Amino acid sequence: MQSRTLGRTGRTVSVIGLGTWQFGGDWGPVTESDANAVMDASVESGVTLFDTADVYGDGRSEQLIGRWRRANADVPLTITTKMGRRADQVPSNYVAANFREWVDRSRTNLGQDTLDLVQLHCPPTPVYEDDAVYDALDALVADGSIAAYGVSVETTDQALTAIARPGVATVQIILNAFRLKPLDRVLPAALEAGVGILARVPLASGLLSGKYTPDTEFAPEDHRSYNRHGEAFDQGETFSGVDFEDGVRAAQAFAESLPQGVSVPQAAIAWIVAQPGVTAAIPGARNPEQARSNAGAGDLPEVPGLDATVRDLYDTWFRATVHERW
Repeated sequence: MQSRTLGRTGRTVSVIGLGTWQFGGDWGPVTESDANAVMDASVESGVTLFDTADVYGDGRSEQLIGRWRRANADVPLTITTKMGRRADQVPSNYVAANFREWVDRSRTNLGQDTLDLVQLHCPPTPVYEDDAVYDALDALVADGSIAAYGVSVETTDQALTAIARPGVATVQIILNAFRLKPLDRVLPAALEAGVGILARVPLASGLLSGKYTPDTEFAPEDHRSYNRHGEAFDQGETFSGVDFEDGVRAAQAFAESLPQGVSVPQAAIAWIVAQPGVTAAIPGARNPEQARSNAGAGDLPEVPGLDATVRDLYDTWFRATVHERW
């Protein structure tokens, strides 16, 4: 497994991390034993980065990771969490007193005195522009509650605003074969500034697993059912905002372009981490087999023509409908 420096944190992390939204239940039920098996398989495969959030299962994901961490205290690991989505999404909620409350709750959930990295979790746009927000985050670093902070964003403009702030260590943004806009300006700006980039939704909510058909259905409690059109949160978080049937067909075309023996998800993740400026991709996994497969993308030999294939698919299927939205 390759490793890279996680932006301004100075920490070294694996280029493939583990996203843990699924531990909260928004992808269907996951038992604690299943979650432990996924974390075990990930670490055994070289993963040293877990990403979570206080809103995943209202803290369940953090708690599962915290218990696993205490049982595996000798494992080198960076845990990144996010805060803010448990509150009403208005700028007035992003203030120092709430940050203190949210951070302390995550410290308890994760069993950490100092959180490795806390990211604002896709707040309203004015939050990224507010000096007082960064002053409050700097104060949490100064008192040892957090070691570093970053942001998670929906749009490239939000990312560029955050990258310009000297205290922002990382930016988490949707980047995958169906969402290429961050390549235009965000990745070059982050690379120049020394800000880490965590690529989330790397498999477009499973479209780039290559296993779905236009008739695939998801459980009612799965966000791929209840948020397909942005009913609950930003539409771009589910299938990267692309039409489901178009995504299935584009994924099929992607699969047909790959050499024999190269899986769709591994190629999709490998393409992401090959982009200059990307620190790590953070795919989720609901079982050990998925976790091992995802981690294997970190050692995948170069696939000839992969970058050209991704760009051609994007131009053909998605640029006109998604490129200007996020």
